Amino acid sequence: MATKKSSGTLKIRWVRSFIGCPRNMRQTIRGMGFRRMNQLIERPDTPSIRGMIARVHHLVQIEE
Repeated sequence: MATKKSSGTLKIRWVRSFIGCPRNMRQTIRGMGFRRMNQLIERPDTPSIRGMIARVHHLVQIEE
């Protein structure tokens, strides 16, 4: 799924729109901190962030 960085953070990019997705997926994208498409955010590698990524894995991409 996602590769773990040595610093303990993940770089996540939002690559696909959530138009037509259920509300819980929209809330997950917003809850991770995304505001616009193709935005790159850096989040700590925690089980809660991993769970959010697993829920919307088809909408986001993990960067190296």
